[in-house]
Amino acid sequence: MTDAPRVLVAYGSKRGGTEGLAEMIGEALTAAGCDAVLVPAAEPADLTGVDAVIVAGSLYANRWNRQARRFVRRHAEALRELPVWLVCSGPLDDSAAQHDLPPTAQVADIADSVHAQGTKTFGGRLLPDATGFPAHAMAKTRAGDWRDHVAITAWVGDVVAHLQPA
Repeated sequence: MTDAPRVLVAYGSKRGGTEGLAEMIGEALTAAGCDAVLVPAAEPADLTGVDAVIVAGSLYANRWNRQARRFVRRHAEALRELPVWLVCSGPLDDSAAQHDLPPTAQVADIADSVHAQGTKTFGGRLLPDATGFPAHAMAKTRAGDWRDHVAITAWVGDVVAHLQPA
């Protein structure tokens, strides 16, 4: 019997929604028999012994979270040698649940730079009491949680299937 695949999930989260998404991904990976390791993208990470990497970042105005971008840049050489997926948390509606959303141009370029296996966009979350501009203004009309547990679990199943030996 082989060891469980070790999957590092690095996340860049400004308001906690993407951190929660990363936790959901980690739980689904664990339920699928993987060893999931979650780390904030801003913190140092050791990719030694990692079998795959998922980098999750929030989207603001079509720009991927700065911490997620920096994580990929900092670890680009190692990431090119591993299966990598990039995840975006963003739309404040159910569009991500209705159909696959293509990555933004920036995320597509980052994915190409590390030969990512794929990208995935899930709905985001905005709390009604969000502070700061423009989140506070947006929260008046767009507060809610569009992270879809079923879709996240199904996507993780696809990732795990890719990691299993043929």
